[in-house]
Amino acid sequence: MSLDRDVVGELETIVGADHVRTGRGDLEPYARDATPLFRGVPDAVVSPRTAEEVAAVLRLATRTGIPVIPRGAGSNLSAGTLADRGGIVLVLTRMDRILEISPDELLARVEAGVTTAALGEAAAAKGLLYAPDPGSRTVSTVGGNVATCAGGLRGLKYGVTRNYVLGTTAVLPTGEIIRTGGRLWKDVAGYDLTRLLTGSEGTLGVLTEITVALLPMPATTNTGVAYFPTLADAGRAVTAVIGDGIVPATLEFLDAKCIGAVEEYANLGLRLDAGALLLFGDDGAADAVERNLTRIGELCTAHRAMEVTLAADVARSDALLAARRCSLPALSRLGTLTILEDATVPRPRLAEMVGRIDEIAERYDVPIATFGHAGDGNLHPTCVVDRQDDAAIERAHKAFGDVFAAAIGMDGTITGEHGVGAAKLPYLEARLGADQMALLRRIKAAFDPAGILNPGKLGS
Repeated sequence: MSLDRDVVGELETIVGADHVRTGRGDLEPYARDATPLFRGVPDAVVSPRTAEEVAAVLRLATRTGIPVIPRGAGSNLSAGTLADRGGIVLVLTRMDRILEISPDELLARVEAGVTTAALGEAAAAKGLLYAPDPGSRTVSTVGGNVATCAGGLRGLKYGVTRNYVLGTTAVLPTGEIIRTGGRLWKDVAGYDLTRLLTGSEGTLGVLTEITVALLPMPATTNTGVAYFPTLADAGRAVTAVIGDGIVPATLEFLDAKCIGAVEEYANLGLRLDAGALLLFGDDGAADAVERNLTRIGELCTAHRAMEVTLAADVARSDALLAARRCSLPALSRLGTLTILEDATVPRPRLAEMVGRIDEIAERYDVPIATFGHAGDGNLHPTCVVDRQDDAAIERAHKAFGDVFAAAIGMDGTITGEHGVGAAKLPYLEARLGADQMALLRRIKAAFDPAGILNPGKLGS
């Protein structure tokens, strides 16, 4: 459908005619996000500049029953920002001001459209660290990270996005502007709406401003790599590291398929005879970092590591981290369609889960490589096939259904950091159960009685 001309006129009055797009060529770039095989063309793309403009758009949408889909950079991997029912895509990237960095209070206030990297750089300029570190940090927005509760490479030691959200300014679908939380690390007045909005994937309110906690910048950081004959060996080493009382900043893994793809892509000098690679790193006082990394190396060696190497300098450390960060682009070169998923299991069952993924891939005759966060059990099984091979794509979907079922069967979950969106909605009830799904719908109705905000997501 197309929007009534009067509605378009109201939108232009609210945000300015230059910030309302309805032409087919203008809409097409917003028909997709970073999730393959999902598409939904909106009827309009609207780019507000203030919370008041967002509120006016939402009041109009509630009055007229038009769906509204909040969107940042569209880098999510769950089809969470697609207009699969048409309507308005509300793009928040114009709201890109860093409002405050407070070293005294260890916090920052930013508008929703600020990129994660921009916030990190602004904090670093003050000697502070914004800890969340999603792989898409150079393009993803803070608002989008909060809406999906993004994770990242530093999750084991520092936690995920929700651990750093102190407060929000959010606009409800009915147009009220609310401020949840604030500038305090301790505040238990009322229900924790800040936590409820974090991870709600744009179904309850539109985040326009976020207050986040910062940390002092660690004095130093370093990285090492260990190669193992099998991922099971690497998994046992991870268990030994945590059991020894070490919580490193980085503890990532690549399976053999990923190692080969990354080495071909980036020529980093990785060993191709290993069954798994464990990337580990730490930050803090120089002596503590050296002590921890040396001990991790010893534990890896004790658990059948073929080789352990510590980075000699910052450049080599960055190169090792690049091996993990470039896993997706490296794998993407192997075919014309890349399907990247995430699932999480308890840490001790990581190797078992990768084994199940390999069995599932063989059963459905699809190539699946796996990398991820060894420290918290979050895996990223990645399938690369020919975009024109409908049969292979169908087999891949069935394979991932079995992967999610296997994760649930191991007391895990269908998504650790990517979110549900439209992509994982078919598996959500299996994870939560019917009673929790019904509760989600009641919460949704309390926030959004007209059902206009990102409809069809998170069971709404």
